[in-house]
Amino acid sequence: MTKVFPNASFTVGDAVSEKPSQRKLLPAVETGEEAVLTVWKKSLLFNCNGFTVFDSKGGLVFRVDNYMQGNKGEILLMDADGNPLLTVRRKKRSLGDNWLVYEGETTVNPRFSVKKSANILNNKCLAYVQNQSNNTMYGIEGSYSQRSCAVYDDKRRLVAEIKRKEAVAGVAFGTDVFRLSVRPDYIEIDSAMALLMLLDQMFGSSKR
Repeated sequence: MTKVFPNASFTVGDAVSEKPSQRKLLPAVETGEEAVLTVWKKSLLFNCNGFTVFDSKGGLVFRVDNYMQGNKGEILLMDADGNPLLTVRRKKRSLGDNWLVYEGETTVNPRFSVKKSANILNNKCLAYVQNQSNNTMYGIEGSYSQRSCAVYDDKRRLVAEIKRKEAVAGVAFGTDVFRLSVRPDYIEIDSAMALLMLLDQMFGSSKR
């Protein structure tokens, strides 16, 4: 069986039981350097949906573990040790598919909001990201079902990208394993991961 990340030496069971001191919290990236993450659409926990995310060296970076019967309107992004980084919550009493992203597990002063695009004249736009002043920070274009998405800032700079992971030894990964490339000079890495999580909520297999 092909490994999700060929350089990773641990299995799913190892990742759950691994000691905190053995793991990195966030990938270290030099100024101007792109961070490339491998995203596996699978939770480390039994009976959960979610994501497991590795850095370029195969180290566990992010976890998303959603219980299948849990709250569908709230998703928690955790670091490798299970510490909360961001909470994504569906915006109540709003038209359309709107979400708020908070620091940690707080419920005040969201970092940003994300709204699914309803503009039929611009079918390339999947969603857009706004700050607390309702100014657009980022736009997301492409096709999530094909794992081909680009995130642009308000100056049309490419700040993050979702792509399929190339085959290893002739074995293709399909759509459950893919890459998230991030330019940390223009967007925080955990924010980019939160956008990916929201694309999965808006355009995942159940929303096609």
